[in-house]
Amino acid sequence: MTNEGFEYRERLGPESAGKDLLGYLRGRYPHSTAAQWRERIVSGLVLLDGRKADIVSPLSPGQVLTWQRPPWVEPEAPTSFATLYEDEDLLAAAKPAGLPVLPGAGYLRNTLLSLVRRRFPGASPLHRLGRWTSGVVLFARTRQARSSLTRQWEEREVGKLYRALAVGAPGQDEFEVAAPIGPVPHPTLKTVHAASAAGKPAHSRVTVVERRAGAFLCDVRIATGRPHQIRIHLAAAGHPLAGDPLYAPGGGLIPGTRAGPGDPGYLLHAAELRFRHPRDGRETVVPCPPPPGLAILRPAVLS
Repeated sequence: MTNEGFEYRERLGPESAGKDLLGYLRGRYPHSTAAQWRERIVSGLVLLDGRKADIVSPLSPGQVLTWQRPPWVEPEAPTSFATLYEDEDLLAAAKPAGLPVLPGAGYLRNTLLSLVRRRFPGASPLHRLGRWTSGVVLFARTRQARSSLTRQWEEREVGKLYRALAVGAPGQDEFEVAAPIGPVPHPTLKTVHAASAAGKPAHSRVTVVERRAGAFLCDVRIATGRPHQIRIHLAAAGHPLAGDPLYAPGGGLIPGTRAGPGDPGYLLHAAELRFRHPRDGRETVVPCPPPPGLAILRPAVLS
C-alpha cells in the first residue's frame, strides 16, 4: 500500500549558497533521480519562500524550501505496538524490533510515531531507539511533561536498563566500560559512531544474567546515551552483540564491512525506564518484558 505522500520543509543553510535548485535537490535527496526532480520543479511541486521555483534558481541561505513528495510504497515494518503505561501526561509504548521510531529512510506511516499518533494525537517521543532495538519508548502528551522529562534526560536523571545477547565468556559477572564514542570513517556512509579516542565520554555498567554456549545474556545500565552505545561498549569489552554486522571486538568496525547501524542481526532490548513523574515527582518505573530471544532460559541454563 502507498502512503499519502508528504510535504518537506527546510530552511536552507550555508551549504546551499551558490547552488542551483536542481543540483541541490539531487545531492540532498538522492532517493529521486534528476529527471524526477526536474519534473517536480516544472510541475510546481517545489517552492522557494512560497513561490514556484525554476530549475536553475540560485539558492541563498535562509530561504525556505518546500516540496511535495508524491505517495510511495514504504518498506515493510511491524504495524502494531503495545501500551505499557498511560496517563494524561505520558504514554509508554513497547516498540517491536524492525519498526522505526521516526520518519526517514523511506518510512513515513510505518513508524512508531505514526502508529502512536493515530491513537494518541499530539504525543511526542522523548527519545528514540534504533530500528532493530525493541523495547520501551516514552512519549509526552503535554508541554509540561515534555519539558520536565527533557530536563531529566539532559541532567542524566533517567535510569535506562537494556537487555542484550553478546558473544564470549566474560571473566566477571559485572564490569564497566568507559570507552569514548565518536564518528569514524565508513565506506558508504562517510562516518558512523564507534569507539574512538577522540570521541565523547560514555559509561555503561554490564551485569551477566545468564551464561550460554559461546554467548551470554546481560543487563546494561547506561549513564550516557551516545549513539549505538551498548553495541559499541560491549564490542569494546571484547564481546560484540551476537549477530551484529557492524562492530568488531575492540569497538571499531568489522574490517571490510559495508553494513550500517540500521542493519539487522543482533538482539537488543530497552527493558526499563525509571524517572520522576512530571506531575508530582513520584518515582515511576516502566518495565518492558524482553522478546523470547532475550528471555532467561532458567531452569534449563546452558553452560
